[in-house]
Amino acid sequence: MSWGTAMKENKMPQKRISPVRAIPISFLLVIVAGSLLLLLPFSSVPGETTDITTAFFTATTSVCVTGLVVVDTCAHWSVFGQIVILLLIQIGGLGVVAVGAMVLLVRRVHFSLGDRILLSSSLNVDKRRGLLSFLTKIFKGTFLVEGIGAALYAVKFVPMYGLAKGLWASVFLSVSAFCNAGIDILKPDSMVSFNNSPYLMSITMALIVLGGLGFVVWFDLVDGLAAGIRRRLSPRAIVSHFSVHSKLVLVMTGILILLGAIGFFASEYSNPATIGNMSLSGKIWNSFFQSVTLRTAGFASVLQERLTEASCLLCYILMFIGGSPVGTAGGIKTVTAFLVIRNAASYIRQRREDIVFKRRVPEEMFRKAAAIVFVSFCTVCVMTLLLLNRGGISLADGLFEIVSALGTVGLSRALTPSLDTGGRWIVIVSMFLGRIGPISMAVFFAKPAGKENKVRHADGVFYVG
Repeated sequence: MSWGTAMKENKMPQKRISPVRAIPISFLLVIVAGSLLLLLPFSSVPGETTDITTAFFTATTSVCVTGLVVVDTCAHWSVFGQIVILLLIQIGGLGVVAVGAMVLLVRRVHFSLGDRILLSSSLNVDKRRGLLSFLTKIFKGTFLVEGIGAALYAVKFVPMYGLAKGLWASVFLSVSAFCNAGIDILKPDSMVSFNNSPYLMSITMALIVLGGLGFVVWFDLVDGLAAGIRRRLSPRAIVSHFSVHSKLVLVMTGILILLGAIGFFASEYSNPATIGNMSLSGKIWNSFFQSVTLRTAGFASVLQERLTEASCLLCYILMFIGGSPVGTAGGIKTVTAFLVIRNAASYIRQRREDIVFKRRVPEEMFRKAAAIVFVSFCTVCVMTLLLLNRGGISLADGLFEIVSALGTVGLSRALTPSLDTGGRWIVIVSMFLGRIGPISMAVFFAKPAGKENKVRHADGVFYVG
């Protein structure tokens, strides 16, 4: 039976669910299934009980690879519960549709054209040929990187926690970091206890960045480097063969990480509650870690509630932007932010077309980027207002929580555990919107497009600015 086609032998006409509706529904179904598993008595440690809201919140933050938690993952959940959480993180990081497609691919199930369209939409790539091969490469690359990350973590964690717990912690942290989930089973303060370990911080940052770059960039870099080495090309020649998308993602990633680190270093340099009492190298390492983790990772090496107001503002911006397309990160994405800025610059400089790395940017891309930013910004405003109306929440904390949830970051100014039931459901909805994209939900509920108006109207006179 073709994937995504039910009741094949039924002669009644079938109506296929469009990708824009199938993808959110698939995520929701996995969240519900995960919630039911977490509600089982043996999912939590003896003496702990799990209510529906806590189970749904945990399943959502796992599938949406966010990282906000209302209970201590290590102290509340049993090994079984932690396994469920880890599986949800892996499924959410790779994509529910992609995981389902891989299972059927292993079973050698035939993929129809509609199945390929759905998978292409899920992966956010515009390709039909070689799509299944691309999917296989994603899974192989993911498990390889996560395996290497777990082995590197084990060097530290096995001597520290013993063989069984050390290996389990290494695997869990590696998957969580690569999928940009930010959930760990070590200590309730995340990476704060390890903020003096450049070794652990560098591994975590590497996994976060690799997951945030996006799979398209991965394979473009690997193929380009392999071809360049084989043909003995110079480094400059190798870089010139990378795609425009890969070049843009790498440049934007480097700029955002560097500027974020400089901003945090300057804002927190004298703050004794964060990095003020650290050595110079410690301040530099933790500034870079804070900048990297805001790329939707959610691990914290300093307490977020003790950041200065300047750092909080920087957090809002970096969390809102997030990582890069076709990866495990959230946010509006680096390329989207670049296109919005570039479009404004082009208008100011009165350019009729925009060229990036000797390639013209289609006008449709600018329109799409503007729509994503607008809908995302409106969603931040609405959800923040709803959360603040719960009462007793400051603007700084509430805005931080919502931007973190919508950007699937997972950092919090110690607000998440103290939220009431209503507040937690607001955050749950925010995490779900952040994972599938606010604009996707807008399209989901939109009415089908009517017939295109073939009448061309005269230009109107509008005054802007």
